[in-house]
Amino acid sequence: MLKLGFNEATCKENSSVERDLILCEKYGYDFIELRLDMLQEYFKTHTIDDLKAFFDKSHLKPFAFNSIENINFNTPEQWNELVELFTFGCEVAQAIGNPYMIVVPTMGPDMDRKTEQEVFEDSVKVLNRLADIAEPYGVRCAFEPIGDRRWCCNSIRQALEIVQAVDRASVGLTVDCINFYMHDKCADLEYIAQIPQDKLFVYHINDCEDLPLRVLDHCHRIMPGEGCIPVAAISKKVMEVGYHGPACLELFRPAYWEMDAEDVICMGAKKCAAFLHH
Repeated sequence: MLKLGFNEATCKENSSVERDLILCEKYGYDFIELRLDMLQEYFKTHTIDDLKAFFDKSHLKPFAFNSIENINFNTPEQWNELVELFTFGCEVAQAIGNPYMIVVPTMGPDMDRKTEQEVFEDSVKVLNRLADIAEPYGVRCAFEPIGDRRWCCNSIRQALEIVQAVDRASVGLTVDCINFYMHDKCADLEYIAQIPQDKLFVYHINDCEDLPLRVLDHCHRIMPGEGCIPVAAISKKVMEVGYHGPACLELFRPAYWEMDAEDVICMGAKKCAAFLHH
Protein backbone atom coordinates (compact mmCIF):
# COMPACT_ATOMS: atom_id res chain seq x y z
CA MET A 1 0.00 0.00 0.00
CA LEU A 2 1.16 3.52 -0.80
CA LYS A 3 0.75 6.61 1.35
CA LEU A 4 -0.83 9.84 0.04
CA GLY A 5 1.57 12.65 -0.81
CA PHE A 6 1.31 16.17 -2.21
CA ASN A 7 3.89 18.04 -4.25
CA GLU A 8 3.60 21.81 -4.01
CA ALA A 9 4.02 22.29 -7.78
CA THR A 10 0.36 21.28 -7.99
CA CYS A 11 -0.80 24.60 -6.49
CA LYS A 12 2.35 26.66 -6.74
CA GLU A 13 0.67 29.67 -8.37
CA ASN A 14 -2.46 29.75 -6.19
CA SER A 15 -1.22 28.77 -2.75
CA SER A 16 1.65 29.02 -0.27
CA VAL A 17 3.57 26.74 2.08
CA GLU A 18 1.36 27.81 4.97
CA ARG A 19 -1.87 27.13 3.08
CA ASP A 20 -0.65 23.85 1.56
CA LEU A 21 0.26 22.55 5.01
CA ILE A 22 -3.17 23.37 6.43
CA LEU A 23 -5.08 21.95 3.44
CA CYS A 24 -3.01 18.76 3.15
CA GLU A 25 -3.54 18.10 6.86
CA LYS A 26 -7.29 18.75 6.43
CA TYR A 27 -7.69 16.34 3.49
CA GLY A 28 -5.70 13.47 4.97
CA TYR A 29 -2.40 13.61 3.11
CA ASP A 30 0.39 11.71 4.85
CA PHE A 31 3.36 13.54 3.32
CA ILE A 32 4.20 16.80 1.57
CA GLU A 33 6.97 17.65 -0.88
CA LEU A 34 7.85 21.28 -0.22
CA ARG A 35 9.26 23.47 -3.00
CA LEU A 36 12.50 25.31 -2.25
CA ASP A 37 11.31 28.52 -3.95
CA MET A 38 8.08 28.47 -1.92
CA LEU A 39 10.05 27.74 1.25
CA GLN A 40 12.22 30.82 0.65
CA GLU A 41 9.04 32.86 0.38
CA TYR A 42 7.66 31.25 3.56
CA PHE A 43 10.78 32.18 5.52
CA LYS A 44 10.23 35.86 4.78
CA THR A 45 7.42 35.80 7.36
CA HIS A 46 8.05 32.56 9.32
CA THR A 47 10.91 30.80 11.10
CA ILE A 48 12.20 27.27 10.86
CA ASP A 49 10.75 26.74 14.34
CA ASP A 50 7.29 27.61 12.97
CA LEU A 51 7.68 24.92 10.32
CA LYS A 52 8.99 22.38 12.82
CA ALA A 53 6.14 23.17 15.22
CA PHE A 54 3.55 22.50 12.50
CA PHE A 55 4.96 19.05 11.72
CA ASP A 56 5.41 18.21 15.40
CA LYS A 57 1.65 18.54 16.00
CA SER A 58 0.38 17.25 12.64
CA HIS A 59 -0.25 13.91 10.96
CA LEU A 60 1.30 15.41 7.79
CA LYS A 61 5.08 14.95 7.51
CA PRO A 62 7.77 16.35 5.20
CA PHE A 63 9.14 13.97 2.55
CA ALA A 64 11.20 15.54 -0.23
CA PHE A 65 12.28 19.04 -1.24
CA ASN A 66 11.78 20.00 -4.89
CA SER A 67 14.05 20.52 -6.55
CA ILE A 68 17.66 21.11 -7.39
CA GLU A 69 17.58 21.45 -11.17
CA ASN A 70 20.17 21.56 -13.95
CA ILE A 71 22.82 19.66 -12.01
CA ASN A 72 24.86 18.72 -15.10
CA PHE A 73 27.48 20.52 -17.16
CA ASN A 74 27.63 23.62 -14.95
CA THR A 75 30.07 26.49 -15.11
CA PRO A 76 31.83 27.18 -11.77
CA GLU A 77 29.46 30.12 -11.20
CA GLN A 78 26.38 28.00 -11.89
CA TRP A 79 27.69 25.27 -9.61
CA ASN A 80 28.29 27.70 -6.73
CA GLU A 81 24.71 28.99 -7.03
CA LEU A 82 23.38 25.44 -7.11
CA VAL A 83 25.40 24.46 -4.02
CA GLU A 84 24.12 27.52 -2.15
CA LEU A 85 20.48 26.50 -2.77
CA PHE A 86 21.25 22.84 -2.10
CA THR A 87 22.92 23.67 1.23
CA PHE A 88 19.95 25.85 2.24
CA GLY A 89 17.70 22.87 1.49
CA CYS A 90 19.88 20.47 3.48
CA GLU A 91 19.90 22.78 6.53
CA VAL A 92 16.10 23.08 6.55
CA ALA A 93 15.68 19.36 5.82
CA GLN A 94 17.84 18.42 8.79
CA ALA A 95 15.89 20.76 11.09
CA ILE A 96 12.45 19.36 10.20
CA GLY A 97 13.34 15.72 9.48
CA ASN A 98 12.85 15.88 5.69
CA PRO A 99 14.70 12.85 4.26
CA TYR A 100 15.01 13.53 0.52
CA MET A 101 16.15 16.20 -1.90
CA ILE A 102 15.05 15.70 -5.49
CA VAL A 103 17.80 16.47 -8.00
CA VAL A 104 17.10 16.90 -11.69
CA PRO A 105 19.33 16.66 -14.79
CA THR A 106 20.06 19.67 -16.98
CA MET A 107 17.68 20.95 -19.63
CA GLY A 108 18.94 22.89 -22.63
CA PRO A 109 18.83 23.20 -26.41
CA ASP A 110 22.02 21.15 -26.82
CA MET A 111 21.34 18.43 -24.24
CA ASP A 112 20.03 15.97 -26.84
CA ARG A 113 23.47 16.14 -28.47
CA LYS A 114 25.29 14.94 -25.36
CA THR A 115 26.33 11.29 -25.58
CA GLU A 116 25.15 8.83 -22.94
CA GLN A 117 28.76 8.43 -21.81
CA GLU A 118 29.14 12.19 -21.31
CA VAL A 119 25.92 12.33 -19.32
CA PHE A 120 26.90 9.24 -17.33
CA GLU A 121 30.34 10.56 -16.35
CA ASP A 122 29.10 14.04 -15.45
CA SER A 123 26.10 12.75 -13.49
CA VAL A 124 28.20 10.31 -11.45
CA LYS A 125 30.62 13.14 -10.64
CA VAL A 126 27.99 15.70 -9.60
CA LEU A 127 25.84 13.24 -7.65
CA ASN A 128 28.91 12.26 -5.65
CA ARG A 129 29.67 15.92 -4.98
CA LEU A 130 26.08 16.58 -3.87
CA ALA A 131 26.06 13.46 -1.69
CA ASP A 132 29.25 14.68 0.01
CA ILE A 133 27.34 17.82 1.01
CA ALA A 134 24.05 16.11 1.88
CA GLU A 135 25.21 13.13 3.94
CA PRO A 136 26.36 15.09 7.03
CA TYR A 137 22.84 16.58 7.18
CA GLY A 138 21.23 13.13 6.95
CA VAL A 139 19.74 14.00 3.55
CA ARG A 140 19.53 11.67 0.55
CA CYS A 141 19.48 12.65 -3.13
CA ALA A 142 16.64 11.32 -5.30
CA PHE A 143 17.74 11.64 -8.95
CA GLU A 144 14.78 12.16 -11.31
CA PRO A 145 15.12 11.47 -15.04
CA ILE A 146 12.88 13.77 -17.13
CA GLY A 147 11.31 11.96 -20.09
CA ASP A 148 11.59 14.86 -22.55
CA ARG A 149 14.70 14.85 -24.78
CA ARG A 150 15.43 18.46 -23.78
CA TRP A 151 16.84 17.01 -20.56
CA CYS A 152 20.15 15.18 -20.70
CA CYS A 153 18.98 12.13 -18.71
CA ASN A 154 15.53 10.97 -19.74
CA SER A 155 15.04 7.28 -18.97
CA ILE A 156 14.83 5.20 -15.82
CA ARG A 157 17.35 2.81 -17.39
CA GLN A 158 19.91 5.58 -17.86
CA ALA A 159 19.27 7.09 -14.41
CA LEU A 160 19.51 3.71 -12.68
CA GLU A 161 22.86 2.99 -14.37
CA ILE A 162 24.12 6.33 -13.04
CA VAL A 163 22.80 5.76 -9.51
CA GLN A 164 24.25 2.24 -9.38
CA ALA A 165 27.65 3.57 -10.50
CA VAL A 166 27.55 6.20 -7.75
CA ASP A 167 26.87 3.28 -5.37
CA ARG A 168 26.04 5.28 -2.24
CA ALA A 169 23.19 4.56 0.17
CA SER A 170 22.32 8.28 0.02
CA VAL A 171 21.71 8.38 -3.75
CA GLY A 172 18.63 6.83 -5.38
CA LEU A 173 15.83 7.46 -7.87
CA THR A 174 12.58 9.33 -8.28
CA VAL A 175 10.04 7.58 -10.53
CA ASP A 176 7.49 10.00 -12.03
CA CYS A 177 4.56 8.74 -14.10
CA ILE A 178 4.66 11.39 -16.82
CA ASN A 179 8.44 11.30 -17.12
CA PHE A 180 8.30 7.53 -17.52
CA TYR A 181 5.55 7.95 -20.14
CA MET A 182 7.25 10.79 -22.04
CA HIS A 183 10.30 8.67 -22.72
CA ASP A 184 8.59 5.92 -24.73
CA LYS A 185 4.90 5.80 -23.69
CA CYS A 186 5.81 3.27 -20.95
CA ALA A 187 6.80 0.69 -23.55
CA ASP A 188 9.21 -0.84 -21.03
CA LEU A 189 7.03 -1.06 -17.95
CA GLU A 190 9.02 -4.07 -16.74
CA TYR A 191 12.06 -1.85 -16.30
CA ILE A 192 10.66 -0.52 -13.03
CA ALA A 193 10.91 -4.08 -11.67
CA GLN A 194 14.70 -3.86 -12.09
CA ILE A 195 15.03 -1.01 -9.62
CA PRO A 196 16.38 -2.34 -6.31
CA GLN A 197 14.07 -1.54 -3.38
CA ASP A 198 16.78 0.49 -1.65
CA LYS A 199 17.24 2.70 -4.72
CA LEU A 200 13.60 3.75 -5.20
CA PHE A 201 13.32 6.82 -2.99
CA VAL A 202 10.36 8.84 -4.33
CA TYR A 203 7.28 8.16 -6.47
CA HIS A 204 5.37 10.96 -8.26
CA ILE A 205 1.84 10.20 -9.40
CA ASN A 206 0.11 12.05 -12.25
CA ASP A 207 -1.55 11.52 -15.61
CA CYS A 208 -1.56 13.42 -18.90
CA GLU A 209 -3.57 14.29 -21.96
CA ASP A 210 -3.33 11.94 -24.94
CA LEU A 211 -0.99 13.96 -27.15
CA PRO A 212 1.91 13.04 -29.43
CA LEU A 213 5.18 12.87 -27.48
CA ARG A 214 6.65 15.72 -29.52
CA VAL A 215 3.79 17.96 -28.30
CA LEU A 216 3.29 16.63 -24.76
CA ASP A 217 4.70 18.87 -22.04
CA HIS A 218 4.45 19.20 -18.27
CA CYS A 219 1.58 21.68 -18.56
CA HIS A 220 -0.50 18.78 -19.93
CA ARG A 221 -0.41 16.89 -16.62
CA ILE A 222 -3.83 15.99 -15.21
CA MET A 223 -5.24 14.13 -12.22
CA PRO A 224 -4.44 10.39 -12.02
CA GLY A 225 -6.98 8.27 -13.86
CA GLU A 226 -8.12 11.04 -16.20
CA GLY A 227 -5.58 10.55 -18.98
CA CYS A 228 -3.65 7.99 -21.00
CA ILE A 229 -0.82 6.96 -18.64
CA PRO A 230 -1.14 3.42 -17.20
CA VAL A 231 -1.01 4.85 -13.67
CA ALA A 232 -2.41 1.71 -12.02
CA ALA A 233 0.20 -0.49 -13.71
CA ILE A 234 3.06 1.86 -12.76
CA SER A 235 1.83 2.10 -9.16
CA LYS A 236 1.58 -1.70 -8.99
CA LYS A 237 5.16 -2.11 -10.27
CA VAL A 238 6.44 0.44 -7.76
CA MET A 239 4.76 -1.50 -4.92
CA GLU A 240 6.08 -4.82 -6.25
CA VAL A 241 9.61 -3.42 -5.99
CA GLY A 242 8.87 -2.93 -2.28
CA TYR A 243 8.20 0.81 -2.22
CA HIS A 244 5.50 1.71 0.28
CA GLY A 245 6.15 5.42 0.71
CA PRO A 246 3.94 8.19 -0.64
CA ALA A 247 2.57 8.54 -4.13
CA CYS A 248 3.13 12.29 -4.36
CA LEU A 249 0.69 14.14 -6.61
CA GLU A 250 2.80 16.42 -8.83
CA LEU A 251 1.03 18.51 -11.46
CA PHE A 252 2.09 21.65 -13.33
CA ARG A 253 -1.28 22.40 -14.89
CA PRO A 254 -2.15 26.10 -15.38
CA ALA A 255 -5.90 25.33 -15.19
CA TYR A 256 -5.40 23.93 -11.67
CA TRP A 257 -3.47 27.06 -10.68
CA GLU A 258 -6.55 29.10 -11.62
CA MET A 259 -8.77 27.08 -9.30
CA ASP A 260 -9.03 27.50 -5.54
CA ALA A 261 -6.17 25.52 -3.98
CA GLU A 262 -8.57 23.80 -1.58
CA ASP A 263 -10.61 22.40 -4.48
CA VAL A 264 -7.46 21.06 -6.17
CA ILE A 265 -6.08 19.49 -2.98
CA CYS A 266 -9.45 17.93 -2.13
CA MET A 267 -9.83 16.55 -5.67
CA GLY A 268 -6.25 15.25 -5.62
CA ALA A 269 -6.85 13.20 -2.49
CA LYS A 270 -9.93 11.60 -4.05
CA LYS A 271 -8.27 10.92 -7.42
CA CYS A 272 -5.14 9.36 -5.93
CA ALA A 273 -7.05 7.06 -3.57
CA ALA A 274 -7.73 4.46 -6.30
CA PHE A 275 -4.01 3.93 -6.92
CA LEU A 276 -2.71 3.50 -3.39
CA HIS A 277 -3.63 -0.18 -2.98
CA HIS A 278 -2.07 -3.16 -4.70
